[in-house]
Amino acid sequence: MKWLLKRIAAGLAAVLVVAVGAAVLLGAQFSGEQAPWAASTGHDGVWLSGSWVNGEHAPEEIETVLGRLREGGFTDVYVHVGEIAPDGSLDPAGYAAAEPFLSRLRAELPDARVLGWMSHTAESSSLVEDQFNEEQRATIAAAAAAVVDAGFDGIHYAIAPITTNDPTLPDVLERTRAAIGPERTLSVRAHPLELLTGMRMPVLLFAGKEVFWSTGYLTRVAERADTVVIQGHGTGMPVKQLYGGFMVRQTELALESVPEDVTVRIAAPAFDDESLGPTSRAETVATATSAVRIGLTKSGQRRERMGMGLYVLDGTDDQEWAAFRDNWLVPKR
Repeated sequence: MKWLLKRIAAGLAAVLVVAVGAAVLLGAQFSGEQAPWAASTGHDGVWLSGSWVNGEHAPEEIETVLGRLREGGFTDVYVHVGEIAPDGSLDPAGYAAAEPFLSRLRAELPDARVLGWMSHTAESSSLVEDQFNEEQRATIAAAAAAVVDAGFDGIHYAIAPITTNDPTLPDVLERTRAAIGPERTLSVRAHPLELLTGMRMPVLLFAGKEVFWSTGYLTRVAERADTVVIQGHGTGMPVKQLYGGFMVRQTELALESVPEDVTVRIAAPAFDDESLGPTSRAETVATATSAVRIGLTKSGQRRERMGMGLYVLDGTDDQEWAAFRDNWLVPKR
């Protein structure tokens, strides 16, 4: 028994040494130059909650949001229109009253696209069984067409969890493209990318949930969309240095994996309300923007169809807005 306990202890110590070493290497990524050209090219996006389209906000509140939208020069504005139900349907109440807000945005920001943000978070894994069957996928695409018919310029999907090689998402994107037409914008949120090839399965087994996509699956998804978003929240990184290193690698991997004719966007978390997703003091706009700029600089070239985004503008305070403006928007001017 003593021999067995020694072996177990030795094994745990080895795992700890590997984990510490990996953390040191990851943290080391968050260092280096931020080139002046590694900044906004005008392909940025921003997320808004559904409260803006259903008349909950007073005119002066809308004016405040419009001011930041003008200053940010955002290409895409993602407005939440509801949760996709288990059967694939979407409650029309989430977008039925959107027309006044859409008209106001178009009058004030004629160059911005307004996309209907459709979300879905499941409790079950899609490792063994596809997240949606064929009938559900058809229903999702039909719901997307209804959102576009209500006046939106396109669709943004945020569906999780989706396991690498699950055909659900590529098929939903193909069906949605057919339903909304080629002239509408089709955007999709990706899972974070595995930092090393093959690490996603051990992490899945350890964490008990799907965390990472392979870069190959990201490419497969991106080929069916106009824009791919890499989220910057819920990374599980406990401190600034690790979060920064994680985001540097996400930027590098996304640039390598997403085709040049598809926009790749990294979302910086700007909220502290847990109803919008996991929160962490390490995950800040300042760290995310610096990390993306370092990742871009390391890539060695300016990519025109690459941007960042704020998730979500509702929760963005003055300090976070200043960090986004001064570290991402301003360097390009």
